[in-house]
Amino acid sequence: MTLSKPIPARIIVAIAISVVVLQSSVLWTMGQPPISASDTIRLWIGDISSAENSQQLTDWYTFTHVLHGFAFYGLLWLIAPGMSFGLRLAIAIGIEAGWEIVENSPFIIERYRQSAIARGYFGDSVINSVFDTLAATAGFVLARVLPVWAIVAIALAVELSLALAIRDGLTLNLIQLIAPSDAISRWQMGR
Repeated sequence: MTLSKPIPARIIVAIAISVVVLQSSVLWTMGQPPISASDTIRLWIGDISSAENSQQLTDWYTFTHVLHGFAFYGLLWLIAPGMSFGLRLAIAIGIEAGWEIVENSPFIIERYRQSAIARGYFGDSVINSVFDTLAATAGFVLARVLPVWAIVAIALAVELSLALAIRDGLTLNLIQLIAPSDAISRWQMGR
């Protein structure tokens, strides 16, 4: 099988399900709760300071995972332009699932806690993590069907909306994870 030959959809779905099951199993083994400690499952939680943040199906950070999908599509399109869409999608799902596992490691959780906005963060529930992977998958698929200008406009709108709504976003999150800034932390806390 060549890398450019289309992979049947059933194979891609089987790979995606297998990766997500593996992701869930690893997170559960690492001690992440399957669902919120409140034993409720909600579609959305909008309060980022709530103990339910990163515990329910979706939250403000779900939008950043859609942006992951955009970025993975662009990166894989650049480095493997002849690779089939299905194989690139499977790789993107694997990368996102891998990130979800790393993101919930003690080291990264502690790095997030150094940021003012994430002081009470204790990681994602398994169900939230799975939905983050689904959001990245949706972003990847959208990146395939939408024109580049629309992807750029959506990404800018998401980043601006998150900055206004919760004083965070993918860019700020990355900065605070890699090289925490006291100035950004003060702004995020409204000071």
